[in-house]
Amino acid sequence: MPAEATVLVVDDSRTKRYLLVSWLTRAGFQVIEAENGADALTRVDDDHVDLVVLDVRLPDASGFEVCEQIKSRHPAMPVIHVSAHAVDVVDRTQGLTRGADAYLAEPIEPDELIATAHAVLRYYQARQRAELLAARMLALADTTVAAHAASTFRQLLEAAASGAAEIFKSPAVVVGETADGERLAGVAAGRGLGASTVPWTVEDDSAVPVGTTVRVTDPAQWALLNWPAGDTVTVAAARLREDRPPLYVVVPTKTQTERTPALVQLVQAVAAAVEAQRSYDEEHRIAVTLQRSLLPQRIPEINGLDLAVRYEPASARTEVGGDFYELVMLDGHLLLAVGDVAGHSLHAATVMAELRHAVRAYAVEGHQPGAILHRVNELMRTLLPNESATLCVLLLEPTTGRVRLASAGHLPPVLNVDGKVEFVQHSAPLLGIRAERPADLEFVLPPGATLVFYTDGLIERRDATIDEGLAALADVAAQVDEDLDRFCERLLVQLTPPEINDDVAVVVLRRR
Repeated sequence: MPAEATVLVVDDSRTKRYLLVSWLTRAGFQVIEAENGADALTRVDDDHVDLVVLDVRLPDASGFEVCEQIKSRHPAMPVIHVSAHAVDVVDRTQGLTRGADAYLAEPIEPDELIATAHAVLRYYQARQRAELLAARMLALADTTVAAHAASTFRQLLEAAASGAAEIFKSPAVVVGETADGERLAGVAAGRGLGASTVPWTVEDDSAVPVGTTVRVTDPAQWALLNWPAGDTVTVAAARLREDRPPLYVVVPTKTQTERTPALVQLVQAVAAAVEAQRSYDEEHRIAVTLQRSLLPQRIPEINGLDLAVRYEPASARTEVGGDFYELVMLDGHLLLAVGDVAGHSLHAATVMAELRHAVRAYAVEGHQPGAILHRVNELMRTLLPNESATLCVLLLEPTTGRVRLASAGHLPPVLNVDGKVEFVQHSAPLLGIRAERPADLEFVLPPGATLVFYTDGLIERRDATIDEGLAALADVAAQVDEDLDRFCERLLVQLTPPEINDDVAVVVLRRR
């Protein structure tokens, strides 16, 4: 029994109430009184009540009816019926059937009343602990899934903080460190209030051992939100490896039960999710570094031309992809190529590197775009028979604007001339297939005109068709910014989703 459990005694007889209150008070209970059913229902709604001792006969309602209403409003509140009138089996059966937890017939012995009260309270306390733990374990499972499903470190901390607030129905803080060494805190002010991340520095935690520790401390050390007044905070720390910083979960101490099982499991689960996220971030950074090392390191400066490039790897992958571009001056002509190898893997990046170097080599030999594509296709069919790719190659003479262009299944470039937009169509089979290829497309790029080359990640979205994506691109490309870098940025912002699901390469060429 909790210290000074509160018992509500309901009886219309002042004498009986006095006896019951006296016995219960001497046994260490806090006792409040009600003399009818309406008063009893008001007290259980407005006051803290742990147990109701309820007479069967009341002036305004039967005790059975009052018990039913108490149970409908507060299912976890125990009720003991007492009666000097309804003492046969039928009445006792009705009382227990309609919700009472015990039935005592008068004359009542004081020891029997106290023993019954203790027994009923012990049962309900055990039931409440079991229900609380079950609810916390269910919320813990949901939080674990949400933390592992988060695609960014910030989202992970926010999911963990929101989950902790749900589990403990209180404010909660989760603190972790990114793979780049940035300390962040996920902060949830309460259940259902959402969460946010803020920078936060933890005092020297080098002494935190590997494993899980729990300690109680002053809330002022974790002044990230307004903690409940008059309470301390309980801090659980999990460190999975000696070379990793700890992960912290902080909640009010009054929310914790003995041995803090839910808190310990939560900090362990979130620490595992953080470790997976850190490993993902490290692998992703390595993959992106490798991918960028296979692309041109600088954009050539060419009189009469403006050039801009934007390359964005898929945000939801650790694998490198096969998107690539090439920009280089050869014998007074600009060689521009944009391609996409099928797949996302280190192998796709390797194929991409081979194709890029092959394009450069055949261009150095003096071949025109169509011949370059023919030779690259023969190379692929001979050495890479199971691969496929799309590729668009352009040779431009800067002084005259004369263009020769050939495509192998690649998306058509966008041409903007004085605000009028059209797609430069050159239909041809993709690389990896033996088929006839059309002659090169030849035209003159007038001064002020802009060409936009891109890979499919710019326009393909799960909720739209390819035609809708091309139409959206045409709308955005109708206005070209004076600063082509800003124009590239606008293309990505307006056309791609917040999380890029495929690599995006954009090359913009403008003739001055």
